[in-house]
Amino acid sequence: MRSYLILTNERKREGFMARLPLVDIEKVTDPEILGIFAWVTEMEGKVPNHFAIELNFPELMKSKLGFTKTLWETGELSMEEIQHVGIVVSRANECSYCTGAFCTILVHGLGEDKSKAKELVSKGSSALEPKSRIKLISEFAEKVNNAPRTITDEDIKVLEDIGLSHKGTIQLIHLVSDFASYNRLNLALDTDYDYESFGFGE
Repeated sequence: MRSYLILTNERKREGFMARLPLVDIEKVTDPEILGIFAWVTEMEGKVPNHFAIELNFPELMKSKLGFTKTLWETGELSMEEIQHVGIVVSRANECSYCTGAFCTILVHGLGEDKSKAKELVSKGSSALEPKSRIKLISEFAEKVNNAPRTITDEDIKVLEDIGLSHKGTIQLIHLVSDFASYNRLNLALDTDYDYESFGFGE
């Protein structure tokens, strides 16, 4: 299968842009949305095109991004673990846009080595240290994303053994679902790519 990033670049060379307009973020005056912009700028260094797409439905954007912010800030997973989940889920769903976004946060926001981010993009959870907490979390996330009906009691026990309570397990499953929803939106609308590739599709 040809990579999404290759197909997207071909569309751009042919003059195609995102399938919905990018709303001008400079014209936004809603304090709640400006607060969301400040939050994402702290993490990524900018307001990404994805947010300009979401602004076509500002009421939902505030609710959706507020939900994401709650998932990221009030659960049991660290920010590093959350970005690993975002990368492996987006990789599995072949969304280069979201893969680039979460790699950007991991590298530029959290200080991870870029080569490790590229290896994670290339290999998924198999790139991580065996039996490490972050690998077990990432493997569970991949399984929930790819085949949720195959989750077993033993899978939940593994999460308990690495320190996740029921709250952390719920957080992790909802993270997978939340990331997958962003994958679908950016894939369906072919959001204009504004990140490094981190090796996606190479």
